[in-house]
Amino acid sequence: MSLTDDQIGLSQVAGELKKMTAFIKQEAQEKAREIQIKADEEFAIEKSRLVRSETVAIDTQYERKHKQAELSQQIAQSNVTNKTRLKVLSVRQELLENIFEEARKKLAQVTNNKNEYNRVLEGLILEGAYALGEKSIAVRARKADFGSVKSAIDSASSSYTKATGKQIKITLDESNELPEDSAGGVYIVSGSGRIDINNTLEERLSILEQEALPAVRNTLFGPSPNRKFFD
Repeated sequence: MSLTDDQIGLSQVAGELKKMTAFIKQEAQEKAREIQIKADEEFAIEKSRLVRSETVAIDTQYERKHKQAELSQQIAQSNVTNKTRLKVLSVRQELLENIFEEARKKLAQVTNNKNEYNRVLEGLILEGAYALGEKSIAVRARKADFGSVKSAIDSASSSYTKATGKQIKITLDESNELPEDSAGGVYIVSGSGRIDINNTLEERLSILEQEALPAVRNTLFGPSPNRKFFD
């Protein structure tokens, strides 16, 4: 059975349509693959960007927290160091105060040795005489020391004249005696009554405490590493 021209024409058209459809389908698939590849590339790029961004953010946050931790540790260490230093200073100060407190308690024992105490009184009176440089001075003392002070006055007067070539009148002011609970020593008043020198044992220990404290501290604890100047 032979095909007619119309049938042949329709068959050719169908074939062309089939080829065209296949071509369009292939192009569509290739286009789809291109789109998929581009989408994958863009996704990879965006993913990499986000990863880098998050990594930087995490690193920044970690660095900030690390610095905060270091700062907190330094502050805590500084606080501990300061507290320890203050505690050491407090203990040292307490020890120094105890030393001089013990010395104050033993002041009364100075008068037990009469010969030694008489020499101490003579030195205290003579020191006042040199400091005032006047022709006459008055000495005040405890009533219990009047006898020792009179003897010390005689010795001090002779020593003063021998050392300076000048005469001096030293009298015991019995009307203004020092309190009996005083540890001893003398209180010296100029002839005019305007100048006085406190040479009691308590006052001399107080002066010694101020003047000798640096040397005592250095002897007990050694030189301070923070001190730059030394007298």
